[in-house]
Amino acid sequence: MPVTLAPYFEKYKALLAEVDAVFAKVGQACPEEVTCAEGCSDCCHALFDVSLVEALYLNTAFHERFPKGPDRERILDLADAADRAHYKLKRKAVKAGEKGVATEAILADLARERIRCPLLGDDDRCVLYDCRPVTCRLYGVPLEIGGKAHSCGKSGFAPGGAYPTVKVEILQDRLFALSGELAAGIGSSYPLLADMLVPVSMALLTEYTPEYLGISGEGAAAQAPADAAPPAGLGLAPEAPGGDCSGCGEAPGSAACASCGGSTSWVLPGPESSADSADSGDSDAGPGGSGKGS
Repeated sequence: MPVTLAPYFEKYKALLAEVDAVFAKVGQACPEEVTCAEGCSDCCHALFDVSLVEALYLNTAFHERFPKGPDRERILDLADAADRAHYKLKRKAVKAGEKGVATEAILADLARERIRCPLLGDDDRCVLYDCRPVTCRLYGVPLEIGGKAHSCGKSGFAPGGAYPTVKVEILQDRLFALSGELAAGIGSSYPLLADMLVPVSMALLTEYTPEYLGISGEGAAAQAPADAAPPAGLGLAPEAPGGDCSGCGEAPGSAACASCGGSTSWVLPGPESSADSADSGDSDAGPGGSGKGS
């Protein structure tokens, strides 16, 4: 019986729709600061990895959109070159860590590196734009990562300012949870499959065969669970006053719940609720509500 990923892709697409709504919400609140425009490809050179469900979705879309032909071969050649570049950078980072270089310094160096995405066309437009990963959809608005706000250097968000900010860790928790659900649903024998992160280049190059996914020879159908509803709402509301979690879809005690601090899963506080934002240099904005969008 063939494996089907459709139930999990539907959940993932529902999550993407909510992420797009978050971006639109910030854009409406900060029209002068969100400067993303068609043809701008700054974020298409950033280094980042994608979760299992994102990788499978992107891989499937690529094979459907480019089943054969010169465009497919060109993209795969670009992906191979990009993947080699990613490997060299990660190997360099590992060696730096072995030499005692601080993790923060290593990450800062990686953040300055640029590798062109293999899905970026000659016209500086994504050839799979409608299927792009979550990171691509949020680049350009303020993001809170590890308690610090970050933003795109091409945006109009001023360092230290108070702006709506998206908590990235909560979204990552959702992606890992959905990846775990997918891995369990297809009957994978690999316990760490859901934790795997790969760059877009590897997601395109990988052949996700049953053997690769750890599925037994007879196969296992990926069935949607009984409560196969879309992921709980990301929440465009400000922080829940007094730690009121009544509107949150996260399970009490989960990783996402612990990282929330008593707020709804996606916090987009206005300036009035970000008065305690601290100033920050570079392209960062104050923690808890500001930034440019990386």
